[in-house]
Amino acid sequence: MQKGSYLQRLRKQLSFSCVIVAASLSLFSFSNKSLANGRNAYYGEGEKDSTKGFRSLLTKNINSSNTTVQFELNARMVPFVTEYVKKHGHGLEKMKTWGEPYFAIYERILSANNLPVELKYLSVVESNLKGGCVSYAGAVGPWQLMPDEARRFGLKVSRGYDERTNFYKSTEAAAKLLKELYEDYNDWLLVIAAYNCGKGGVNKAIAKAGSKNFYELQMFLPEETRGHVKKYIATHYFFEGAGGWTTLTAKETSEKKENLAFILSKADTGKNLNVPAYDITGKYNSVVTANMVLMSIDEFNELNPYFDKTLSEGKTYSLKLPKEKLELFKAKRQQILYESVQLLLSNTTAQPVSSVNAVNN
Repeated sequence: MQKGSYLQRLRKQLSFSCVIVAASLSLFSFSNKSLANGRNAYYGEGEKDSTKGFRSLLTKNINSSNTTVQFELNARMVPFVTEYVKKHGHGLEKMKTWGEPYFAIYERILSANNLPVELKYLSVVESNLKGGCVSYAGAVGPWQLMPDEARRFGLKVSRGYDERTNFYKSTEAAAKLLKELYEDYNDWLLVIAAYNCGKGGVNKAIAKAGSKNFYELQMFLPEETRGHVKKYIATHYFFEGAGGWTTLTAKETSEKKENLAFILSKADTGKNLNVPAYDITGKYNSVVTANMVLMSIDEFNELNPYFDKTLSEGKTYSLKLPKEKLELFKAKRQQILYESVQLLLSNTTAQPVSSVNAVNN
């Protein structure tokens, strides 16, 4: 097989082994247009009980922040995420340090509300984690809450005192908003979209597209809203090194859960127990490696969580494969490394790039 054709096939298979989700406007007393303006002023551009819906993903220790399964990024998002990471990677990298105390607050409150902790990245998109952020339409705080929605969830908003700037109280309110929208849509990407343009805007897009799939209805959403969702996915990818439950459509989530159930059933029978390990270093890629040893990417990732992330950081990784697959890896090791490096150099996958711009300066 020629190298070029092999890489081309891999590029078609690869949807980033990937790095905010959104909140709600279901009962707001102001117009969708005003809300959209408020949400976006910072940038200038642009069956469904929520706990049951999410807890179903938490069985067998599979959850949003500590999963043994890696997630692929939808192929249609690759160009946007690549460019976004190149442009904002420098500022986001710094945020990993100075933003840590704020993320810790978000994680505690989101977890207490049975929400995915990755929703913390919504605040990055909304305000760059700035408690004093104020939009021209009146949205305030790290979660950019409008006055009416803030009061609806018990926050005090007045000229002399505004609890929207309080990281603890505003996060509690945002969590309640997120749960409301998830009850309505059962799809995190639509939750993000509705947080930006309002439920009315999302419902109109669904009606026009005849679909509840974000990638099919996005052209009927405001441009700013499309960008809002994509920024969340890109930010999630950057911080997590992968996608996650909150970057999937409802259909993708269902398919992923079915795959996980199949993998877990095999693990329960002992098929994946006592698998031999082999320490490796280098720029190996999970998709290339899985293809070379004739395994599906889900099977490979189940045995080797955070494979790409660990090796990209220059660390040693304990590769786990069934005995016959491990022997195949050893025999093809140099070829696998070569193809992995070629794929990296082809810019098919985006690496966090230290760029010249901070986030949304």
